Amino acid sequence: MKQGLSLRVSQHLALTPQLQQSIRLLQLSTLEMAQEVEQMLDENPFLERGEEVADREDFGVQTADAPVVAGEQLEEAAQPVVELRSAEPDTRTTQADSADNSSDDVESRLDGAAPVEESWEGDGTVEMAPDDSEWGGDAPARNSGSGGDDDDTATAADLARVPVSLQDQLHEQARCLRLSDEDSAALFFLIESLNDDGYLEDSLHELARACWRLTAGRPADEEPRFDEVEAIEQRLGMALQWLQQMEPTGVGARDLGECLRLQIMELRNTPAARAALAICEQPLELMAKRDIKRLCAATGHDDETVRAALALIARLEPKPGRRFVDVERNVVVPDVIVTRAGRGFKVSLNAEVMPRLRVHDVYANALRGRREAGGEAGHAAMQQRLQEARWFIKNIQQRFDTILRVSSAIVERQRNFFMHGELAKRPLVLREIADELGLHESTISRVTTAKYMATPFGTYELKYFFGSSLGTETGGNASSTAVRALLKQFIASEEPTKPLSDNQLSDLLKEQGIECARRTVAKYREALRIAPANLRKAL
Repeated sequence: MKQGLSLRVSQHLALTPQLQQSIRLLQLSTLEMAQEVEQMLDENPFLERGEEVADREDFGVQTADAPVVAGEQLEEAAQPVVELRSAEPDTRTTQADSADNSSDDVESRLDGAAPVEESWEGDGTVEMAPDDSEWGGDAPARNSGSGGDDDDTATAADLARVPVSLQDQLHEQARCLRLSDEDSAALFFLIESLNDDGYLEDSLHELARACWRLTAGRPADEEPRFDEVEAIEQRLGMALQWLQQMEPTGVGARDLGECLRLQIMELRNTPAARAALAICEQPLELMAKRDIKRLCAATGHDDETVRAALALIARLEPKPGRRFVDVERNVVVPDVIVTRAGRGFKVSLNAEVMPRLRVHDVYANALRGRREAGGEAGHAAMQQRLQEARWFIKNIQQRFDTILRVSSAIVERQRNFFMHGELAKRPLVLREIADELGLHESTISRVTTAKYMATPFGTYELKYFFGSSLGTETGGNASSTAVRALLKQFIASEEPTKPLSDNQLSDLLKEQGIECARRTVAKYREALRIAPANLRKAL
């Protein structure tokens, strides 16, 4: 075996920390991006949020030394003199103290710096780079919370909008009842056992066993005696009667039929109400299918009364606790805003979601001065932190630039949508945008995920503008989104007494020149959350 040395040239792809961070930031949503920025601001001392600086006015500091004309001197002499005393401290002393504190803070951070595992391959410079200036300057500054009448008003309005939960509403009503301690505890236990819709999902027997374990404080594997559970179940039964008499009507029901019966009993005693009570005693499948003949036979009422009873039931609330549910309101903040500009459209980034970041010049200058003074302790680690801050700002800028490029290409491809609506939307796939911009399909997929665009027709996710195509008789393609919009238009204009079936909808699409099978129509209809024809039929 002979040993020797040889040279071989090969290529391989290495994901540097900068590239990894760029890819990760690209796929983050607006909320996740804001959290990432806050975390980086806490961890990196060289990164700070930019402050909004007011523009220098022409009549301000620049004209402070300008001579005053004679006419203005006479006007000032004629006006009364009012002495104003400022309550603010001397700015010179405050600035000097803050400068001393900043220097002490920098020294303490530099001395106690920990080594950084990732290498950002800095160029060894600690001077302010040309791109270290503030980025995202178009974004408005956040409210500093310095106080004022507006802040107090906003706080009071926020407190007034705090939603009241179903449990809080019921506990408030329970305080008005004159109950014993045991009955109050049983009612409290039932209220806390309700789900978000206001139903009791567990039976009274199961709740009694759970209540026995809570009151006795015994392990879960120990079984209670029958008489103990029966006594608790009777007390819970009495508490359930009080609960079902509270507002909203129907709360505390065990199933949908009982919920509807509780609401019907609060209405006037009419033939329709009596028929509605009888219908609720029957299997709910008959009511869901609106089987008038079987309901008439089961309840003993005529056809007209049963129809009136079904119309009465349709006006009831199947989920009494729905309006009390504290639904997390995910307000969609668009990343891109599209507005009309003449005959075309203007695509711009939303300044509210763009973080205003810059490198802390005081810390960077202190690091440079420490190197010039010959201090090497912790210098390499802090240099990596400085380079990390620079790359973070650059990657954020690159993220928004990519979003803007992709959004502009989407608007150009879907121009008919922005002019006429979703019926004019054309088929579009990721490869078309990727080939146009010279990017990879995975990059386009990351950009269009959890990124939103505000359009004249509403706010949509960027992925909404991509869709498959269906063939037409002329040999062209129609977007699946446009087909769904056309189906929704057909169903909205149908006769309530004679709703269109899936076969009829498929035939209507064929008349429009779109080849769409019945099963495809059913799939699109279910995606639009539209009921089938037998459930859409009006009584």
